[in-house]
Amino acid sequence: MTGRSGRYEGDSWDPACNVGATATMIATYRALASQGPDALLNDRLADPLVRAVGLEQFVRLLDGEIAFEDDPLLRRAEANRQIAVRTRFFDNFCLTATDAGVRQAVILASGLDTRAYRLPWPDEMVVYEIDQPLVIDFKTWTLAELGADPTADRRPIGIDLRDDWPAALHQHGFDANKPTAWIVEGLLIYLPPDAQDRLFDSIASLSVPTSQLATEHFPDPVGLTGEHAQQLSARWSRMGLDLDMSELVYSGDRHTVIEYLTMHGWQLTARTIKELYAHNGFEFPDDDTAAVFGELSLVAATFAGADAACPANAGRDGPGGVR
Repeated sequence: MTGRSGRYEGDSWDPACNVGATATMIATYRALASQGPDALLNDRLADPLVRAVGLEQFVRLLDGEIAFEDDPLLRRAEANRQIAVRTRFFDNFCLTATDAGVRQAVILASGLDTRAYRLPWPDEMVVYEIDQPLVIDFKTWTLAELGADPTADRRPIGIDLRDDWPAALHQHGFDANKPTAWIVEGLLIYLPPDAQDRLFDSIASLSVPTSQLATEHFPDPVGLTGEHAQQLSARWSRMGLDLDMSELVYSGDRHTVIEYLTMHGWQLTARTIKELYAHNGFEFPDDDTAAVFGELSLVAATFAGADAACPANAGRDGPGGVR
């Protein structure tokens, strides 16, 4: 389906290759979870976006022509639960932030995310989407062709997150004097360790107190390398996705998210994927690869200010199950 590609400085992609293909895969699963009378999600734009990318295996998945019922992670019902847990968490984070008065959001590495089009944003809401130029252009053009209208003031920005994206954000009208909701989903493992730190430093520098952040925490930042990366790549191969996980992610020692955020003025809560499965009424799968992801936490944080660093506090409350 796609050619294998290792990471290198200045590499780029569209939704059909490299890291972009993994974003299309996630959109495929959102589309699947939105099908049928008992749908777990309501993302009606994911399906036409995936079809427009045109990767055959993903389209065949959407049409029910291929299935992996022998695989505890890839089988349809389980895949729907996996994506529902994640999507509901980040959706609910967005709604909670706007309920608290936040009127600007930034989605970093937005991929084929459609929150700017499907969430019930309040009036005067501005949603900035940042991703590779080819990804931003593809999604913007495709949704326009479909006649889809955003439910907020959507401001797409095509720029690599390894470049000066804060400057680009300001050029598009971002107001650093107002609280912001930051969405950092499915991104960190694709950044070099130092770039991860710089990303969070930039977010803090652009945030006033009461700004909010949703992201992921791996208790073992290298847990998706080595044997686990091979297992995940083998599952991707069954879908016809010729990508090696170990070639997509950056290795090397990196700060854990909870540690770094609490050291830099964020007050946070974190819930493991296992806990969120239970919160949503789902049973967690019995699988070795799933066990690695089960210990991953989804984090919701509020910025108290650079001088408000405090000991790590992974609470048990936070965004939960909203469709």
